[in-house]
Amino acid sequence: ARIIAEPMIHPVVGVSGSAPAYVFMFIEAMADAAVLGGMPRAQAYKFAAQAVMGSAKMVLESGEHPGTLKDMVCSPGGTTIEAVRVLEEKGFRSAVIEAMVKCMEKSEKLSRS
Repeated sequence: ARIIAEPMIHPVVGVSGSAPAYVFMFIEAMADAAVLGGMPRAQAYKFAAQAVMGSAKMVLESGEHPGTLKDMVCSPGGTTIEAVRVLEEKGFRSAVIEAMVKCMEKSEKLSRS
């Protein structure tokens, strides 16, 4: 646990308090794609959850910027950069940012009522 300045409570709600729901949705979506590819659902959830856990651990332990880590796994002309291209095309970052902005706004509104 960390002590934060009061004005930071709403960003903390968006980036930490509500984040498990976003991460669960991401894991579920990755697992759904793996199932579409023929993987059994239970196995797909395990693979997706391990990928998220390992990626988060790398961010925390490496000290590298997440964008640098992303670039390190994107081989030129490879499968990962193709998936990243589609995520960018579909507005992945924009959707995450907008959702978190709305979360922070709702947190502020609820704190005033």
